[in-house]
Amino acid sequence: MEAIGQFLPLILIFAIMYFLLIRPQQKKVKEHQAMVEALRRGDQVVTQGGLIGKVVKVKEDNEIEVELGEGVKVRVVKSTIAQVLSKTEPAANS
Repeated sequence: MEAIGQFLPLILIFAIMYFLLIRPQQKKVKEHQAMVEALRRGDQVVTQGGLIGKVVKVKEDNEIEVELGEGVKVRVVKSTIAQVLSKTEPAANS
C-alpha cells in the first residue's frame, strides 16, 4: 500500500502534463493537418517564413505552387503553410 502512495504524486503529475500539454498539442497538429489538406487553388496563404501568396497549383507530392507577386511563383512544402487568409469557394457541380 505504501508503494502506491509513493507513486501517486508521479501519476498525478503525468495526468496533469497530459491534459495541459500533450493533448492540446495533438489537437493543434490535427487542425493544421486538416487545414493543409483542404488547400485549393486560389487560396491566399501565409508561409512560416512570413511570405503571403496565392496558391496557383496543388501538387500530389506534398508541394504547392504559390504566386508571391505577378509572375513570381515558388514551390512550397505544404506543411510550411502557417495560415490560410482567404479561402476560395468550391465550384458548383452542374
